[in-house]
Amino acid sequence: MLIISQNLSNYEISLPDDSLYRINLAWINNLDELITLLNKHSNHKIFLDLPINRTKPPNNSYSLNDLVPILNSHSNIRYLAISNVNSKNDLNPFISVLSKSISIVPKIESAEGISNIKEITDALDYDEKVIMLDHDDLYSSLAHSNESTSNFKNYINKLIKFCNENNIILLRTIGVIFSDKEKRSTQYMK
Repeated sequence: MLIISQNLSNYEISLPDDSLYRINLAWINNLDELITLLNKHSNHKIFLDLPINRTKPPNNSYSLNDLVPILNSHSNIRYLAISNVNSKNDLNPFISVLSKSISIVPKIESAEGISNIKEITDALDYDEKVIMLDHDDLYSSLAHSNESTSNFKNYINKLIKFCNENNIILLRTIGVIFSDKEKRSTQYMK
């Protein structure tokens, strides 16, 4: 599974046909902008990333009620990633209202999320289960909770082992794009 950030499309780089186009709602200033992007990329399967309890900038947020009409009217949205999933309870509001055509992808960003990974993945009723790991946020959460960051690698290995043993797709970041062309500052400030 290859997921490509919406920011890549700012540089006139062609996206492979089999890739998923990821729209991170933290980087979307308003819902009209989201609809424009969805329409522009109507030929791509969409991986929508919803920040929940995000503390770092950019920090745009949208309610589930705001998003449901958009999700229902754009059949190219195939995945909805939910940030900061620590237990199955974090998924319940989404499971109860989303169509089965959209797979919920829990985004694991803490030791608690890793400790509860079986409960979290058991809540997903899909043939293909997918989770996301945010390495940076996991590391930060360990530091903020005063847990030794030397456990970072152990948590990642525990998650990898669980996913391998349970046939769960584990998405991890592989590199980023840096550019001197980025001129927006409003994305970072509220």
